[in-house]
Amino acid sequence: MSNYVELSKLNKTYPSPKGPQVIVKDFDLNIQKGEFVTLIGHSGCGKSTVLSMLAGLNEITDGGIILAGRELSGAGPDRGVVFQSPSLLPWMTAFENVMLGVEQVFYTASKEERREIVEYYLTVVGLGDAMHKKPAELSQGMRQRVGIARAFALKPKMLLLDEPFGMLDSLTRYELQQVLIELWRKNKITALMVTHDVDEALFLSDRIVCMTDGPEAEVGDILHVNFPRPRERKAVMEHPDYYKLREHLIEFLEVHAHRKDSMTPVNSKPYPPVSAKTKEAELIPV
Repeated sequence: MSNYVELSKLNKTYPSPKGPQVIVKDFDLNIQKGEFVTLIGHSGCGKSTVLSMLAGLNEITDGGIILAGRELSGAGPDRGVVFQSPSLLPWMTAFENVMLGVEQVFYTASKEERREIVEYYLTVVGLGDAMHKKPAELSQGMRQRVGIARAFALKPKMLLLDEPFGMLDSLTRYELQQVLIELWRKNKITALMVTHDVDEALFLSDRIVCMTDGPEAEVGDILHVNFPRPRERKAVMEHPDYYKLREHLIEFLEVHAHRKDSMTPVNSKPYPPVSAKTKEAELIPV
């Protein structure tokens, strides 16, 4: 199977008073079409830098990115981006915020067709009764639902999510994770998400890419997540491998992320023992 997305030898360097600072070094990652991949690592390791280079919002110092056989240069509607804060235009309704991008991407469609696209995605994210409200009238979770609808409505080749649920309370976060995974399942858009939440990564992902600490951050480990789809949270957490995989991620973040040597991929070595302490933990913020 050919790679749909190829990140090859990505480097990002910023100038500093002490000379050039290499934030991301020789970052390599291939993603298959329709795959959901998550980047995880400590704060400041370069996760969002990689995502922003893929989005075309941050210039690449060295290396290249290929999406669907074409080398990327700059931002474009072929990548839908969902940020931690949805950044909606406050003078527009939820409907108008989503329509803004739809009109630009589907300019050959009729007005009725564009309206149907916007209404469909706002309805499936749970905003059927609130689509004509302005952002100030919506909760933080509802605003993020608009951001998710806006990204999917463009029908991009790839979905990029930068800690989209990081500002939400636990209950809202769980609800929106389910909304996201259902939308992704129906549309099968290739997705790359940045998160600091171990449990979120396990629930959503096909693969989890663990990054080493910066500077000169790189891929330290890749974890394959083979829970059956479609996924429900209860079934995932009751899966016999759930805590084994979780322990592996935590071990990487607590021990191996600080070193430049990579771990052996989890699928090719015995799982480490699962401690009672790990089972009792609900969230490991990193």
